[in-house]
Amino acid sequence: MKFHRPPKSRNTVQIVPLIDILLVLLIFFIVSTHFKKPRNVLRIELPTVREVKSDQVSEERSVIAVNVDGKITIDSLAVPDGLFESYLAAYQKQNPGRKLELEADKMLPLEKLLGIWDSLTKAGIAIKDVPARIRLPDQSPAPPGP
Repeated sequence: MKFHRPPKSRNTVQIVPLIDILLVLLIFFIVSTHFKKPRNVLRIELPTVREVKSDQVSEERSVIAVNVDGKITIDSLAVPDGLFESYLAAYQKQNPGRKLELEADKMLPLEKLLGIWDSLTKAGIAIKDVPARIRLPDQSPAPPGP
């Protein structure tokens, strides 16, 4: 005797609705993603201070001026590339009590500024004793000290 058996149903995963849901999610992530442009250079903007104009000079200092190309001058005397440390040593021998001041261009790369501070340290000059001013692009270089 044959009994009626109900047909066995197989448990299957419906693939088509899953593909639809994955497609919707893919489109959502593509539309909502913000792509960033790669940056090769870290731009750091150095702070500036507005100077108070005065007729009195509180302390006479020699100016170490650095332009955007990295060319260095000490009191309008051009320093050749790579000889800054030796020029500092010679300058200190000629002017033993004279204090220095750094005037850097605003667009000067930070790497070059750190190199100048490193040279000052190697010459035995404390960085905290050398105040720094940032020259804006529209400013002319400081007049040479007497």
